[in-house]
Amino acid sequence: MKKAWSILPEEWKPILAERGLRPFRADQVLQSLYRDYITDWDQATTLPKDFRETLKSEFPITKAEVADVSASSDGTKKLLLRMEDGNCVETVLIPATGRFTQCISTQVGCAMGCAFCASGARGVVRSLTADEIVAEYMSGRRVGEITNIVVMGMGEPFANYDETMRALKLINAGKGPNLGARHITISTCGVVPGFARLASEGIQFELSVSLHAPNDELRSQLMPVNRKWPIDELLNACADYTRATKRIITFEYTVIKGVNDSRACAEELARQVRRVPMAKVNLIPLSPVSHRPDFKTPDERTMLMFLDVLMKHGVQTMLRRSRGKDADAACGQLRLRHLDA
Repeated sequence: MKKAWSILPEEWKPILAERGLRPFRADQVLQSLYRDYITDWDQATTLPKDFRETLKSEFPITKAEVADVSASSDGTKKLLLRMEDGNCVETVLIPATGRFTQCISTQVGCAMGCAFCASGARGVVRSLTADEIVAEYMSGRRVGEITNIVVMGMGEPFANYDETMRALKLINAGKGPNLGARHITISTCGVVPGFARLASEGIQFELSVSLHAPNDELRSQLMPVNRKWPIDELLNACADYTRATKRIITFEYTVIKGVNDSRACAEELARQVRRVPMAKVNLIPLSPVSHRPDFKTPDERTMLMFLDVLMKHGVQTMLRRSRGKDADAACGQLRLRHLDA
């Protein structure tokens, strides 16, 4: 049985032809799914009743129940979505002037075990299927017009490469949701084999890399993935990717008070990043997480020092502001709260 939200738009016509249905029905199906935002085939009233029954039995629409909503004073909204097997994932909606960004999860939990991330605090339960990832997007789309997606939620996208890519291709498809590739950003913690695979796709998705430390000793403490793919190997893969795709890579660097926030760290980070053509850095002050009370948010002066050092070294840098702190919007926190309830 195929789920409706796992089927690419171009796959519908042959599927329906096998069942003796005329090609125009495929366009009606796509209209119902991605323009009318139906949650059940009974709502697709442009389709004949017997056809709707066929769709319900052979191509069901994935259910993603909103189990909880946490809203922030800055307008950020986190949805906790319960999938059909009872597992929950988070998606975050972030409004800004001229933009409405959705942060998407690709796994239930995460196996990567980054020290500052609540997503991996309980390990990984399973990967999401393509239809479940699209169901996340559709849950956000019913809240507002999504202009950008960042695949920076729970899980490691490159550890669930095939299902994540199918979902993003569907969201990008012209007869699907039709969200432009350059409005979709995939974030990895540094799973090196994923870089060459993504480069071979020939799709202009944006790519960001969670770096968070400028050397192997510190990064291995914060991010266990570094023990398998250390910084030299990671940066070489990043450089190969930018040369192959002519696309910029963004390095994410979460600044943690007393851990990776020294001037020496900033200087070393600048030297490392400059090894990659077409690279830029996003500096992000830590959003505190309940399972690591020893990790603190740096002050504004430290963030500005970091920004100044990088820019003086010629590194394109953006200072990001944490959003949704009062909505458990740091990755994985709302799920943990429910698991502990």
